[in-house]
Amino acid sequence: MRDIILESTRLLREGVPHVVATVVKTRGMTPQKSGAKLLIREDGSSLGTLGGGCVEGDMWWYAKEILRDGSGPQLRVYTLTADLAEKDGLVCGGTMHFWLEPFRGQAADHSSISEIEHARGGGPPVALATVVKGNDLLQTGKKILIQDDGRLQGTLGSPGLDEELAKVGRQLAPNGEDRLIETEAGAEIYVEGFTAPPTLIVLGAGHVGKAVCSLAPALGFQVVIIDDRPEFANKKRFPEASEIMVAEFDKALQQRDVHRNSFILIATRGHKLDDMATLAAVETEARYIGLLGSKRKNVLIFKSLLKHGVAAARIHEIHAPVGLDIGALTPEEIAVSVMAEIISCIRGGSGESMKMDAELIATLADETD
Repeated sequence: MRDIILESTRLLREGVPHVVATVVKTRGMTPQKSGAKLLIREDGSSLGTLGGGCVEGDMWWYAKEILRDGSGPQLRVYTLTADLAEKDGLVCGGTMHFWLEPFRGQAADHSSISEIEHARGGGPPVALATVVKGNDLLQTGKKILIQDDGRLQGTLGSPGLDEELAKVGRQLAPNGEDRLIETEAGAEIYVEGFTAPPTLIVLGAGHVGKAVCSLAPALGFQVVIIDDRPEFANKKRFPEASEIMVAEFDKALQQRDVHRNSFILIATRGHKLDDMATLAAVETEARYIGLLGSKRKNVLIFKSLLKHGVAAARIHEIHAPVGLDIGALTPEEIAVSVMAEIISCIRGGSGESMKMDAELIATLADETD
């Protein structure tokens, strides 16, 4: 998404019209979920994805028509029928709601995009509420920007509705989440939070840290490597890292801004250093802290945290031993386990296998006899 925001900002500054298509609601099995975006330029080129296939092709065509005839934003509802799924080789069925919004260089466009760009760059998180389905009182396309302290830029004309959106926006902004709100009068308002991209802070430049750093950027994470040994913490060993800090683990965490969308992996070279790093980590706002090591070592660290006055509730939030149980042995397998758990925390997954149970397969077998 960051690439799309940056590209939209660039095009606006250059006065190039374009359309940003956003999935604002889904129901059933769909190739993308809410928040997915596709930017369509005037020349027909695009950036991002809505899931591919005829779904994306149709939204691309609608976007080109908007740019051609100068029309305003549109909400498009798309039902994935069995015929369409078969045509694209998909095994899915459901409904997707797309918000297609043209940007032609208006001052309002620059204002909201600039605020969002600042939030994505590490500034205070914000949320943008957009009326995607209007009624007699709410105009389609109307927007208000919600600051992290609840202040509003703009109004939808209803103090009660503005107040409700301010509360929702403040909830969604810190984690970059989104929600479609349906009013009693039939209007629909899409609220989307914007914050800094997820940052994975790896304390320890050993084998596991190196394997995690190789994997995480492909999943959309900025990776920060911290270690007190310059022969380990360097660009040659970690070319994928966004930032490398050669410092003591606790001091490094105290020096840098650890925002809410930060994830900390503690994988130092020893118990004593893990203890020190974990104590520093729990004092940050990181939404995830993972501690590598055996249960026995982690129990000893937890006891130390309690002696330092760390609340039991905060200790319970630490993922230790870190990762999902996939039987990982090698550093690369451990990296998959760790990143799978982090993604599960972000997306709200259970971490359990999605394999169909034996009863269902038995029922299918009976039906085909």
